[in-house]
Amino acid sequence: MPQPRHATLATIALIMGGVAIGTTEFVTMGLLPEIAEGVSASIPEAGHTISAYAAGVVIGAPLLAVVGATWPRRALLVGLMVAFTVGNVLSALAPSYETLVAARFLAGMPHGAFFGVAALVAVDLAQQGQAGRAVGRVMLGIPIANVLGVPGATWLGQNLGWRSAYWLVAVIGVVTVGLVAYAVPHLARDRSKTVRSELTALTSLQVWLTLGVGAIGFGGMFAMYSYIAPTVTDVTGLPSSAVPLFLLVFGASGLVGNLVAGRMGDWSVIRSTVIGMAGLGVSLAMFAVVARWVVPALVVLALTSVLASVLVINLQLRLMQVAGSAQTLAAASNHAALNLANALGAWLGGVVIAAGWGYTAPSWVGVALAVLGLVVLGLSVLVHRRSHPNRATWRPVGPVGPGAGAGAEAGARAGQAAGDDAEAVRAG
Repeated sequence: MPQPRHATLATIALIMGGVAIGTTEFVTMGLLPEIAEGVSASIPEAGHTISAYAAGVVIGAPLLAVVGATWPRRALLVGLMVAFTVGNVLSALAPSYETLVAARFLAGMPHGAFFGVAALVAVDLAQQGQAGRAVGRVMLGIPIANVLGVPGATWLGQNLGWRSAYWLVAVIGVVTVGLVAYAVPHLARDRSKTVRSELTALTSLQVWLTLGVGAIGFGGMFAMYSYIAPTVTDVTGLPSSAVPLFLLVFGASGLVGNLVAGRMGDWSVIRSTVIGMAGLGVSLAMFAVVARWVVPALVVLALTSVLASVLVINLQLRLMQVAGSAQTLAAASNHAALNLANALGAWLGGVVIAAGWGYTAPSWVGVALAVLGLVVLGLSVLVHRRSHPNRATWRPVGPVGPGAGAGAEAGARAGQAAGDDAEAVRAG
């Protein structure tokens, strides 16, 4: 166990990596006109750079997780952040539209694997019974990016040229590499880990069901949030200058949500996942109803952000539970599923808007997706109870011990955070 000073600094390093990733993921959206002009493309064409980044996440998360599963965790984190930094440097230097699309794809590939491995390292560093809080802390990078990183990088890109935003992300990436190399403790390579052993996660029905909850259910949040700007202007009736206020409220609430989600995960992963999924559906329905009024809309948007964080963090913990020894692939795949949710929600939201149903229609689409996600989650619980009818507790299977590596230990400790009667034991 590392000294407290190093554990704290290691957590800061992992959060900083999340800030860099969150900033580069969302800053492109705010700089599309500048980027389009800079690479001689139309705004819709420039929008394909966002899709290219998401495609990089979906492909890179499982691929790099499997390939890197045999690496020591610190070396893997350093390698992923170096690749991420290089992708952003190439984005800043891209001379044409085609090279920018390729650079954004490369920058997205380390995204999911970094967050997945960071979650496993966080559990390794956590005290007994605090796995959920540890994962919640290292996931603070995304909401911090939404509150500070994205607005700051957008302002920089608008005033110093769009390339400066990617240079800023690259600088944060370099600092993260140094902090990770210094502060994250070294864990010897687990020689029992192979590509084949990690791929065993793909044979688990529970892993696929959990990924399905994220890919379908979390798409509900993106169905609404993808069109928050026109909702604010056309439904709430505010000028476009009010949109940043709504984005700020959403991002700040995500900070609170991450901290709440971690504590809830230490209480019960499965119950917290149900609360997050069901609550998200309810809050999306509420937003569709109150979107025309400023204060109620802001309050419900804040609630939606908190519940979304509860869902994401506990899906991460849930995957670490059900993956057995294939921890790296499962943890990283969560972010691939969430990016699929992004694509699904935004697409379906656009479909109902194009059909003339108005800007509150995506929120109702979100309700439907949340209900479907809850159905998939219910199937996951039912499958487990049928598989273990006489067990009152649940822990991940797989070797735990000196030869098992940090991943199995992380899964065992995360398993202690679940709380459903037939699903888990209380952490304590």
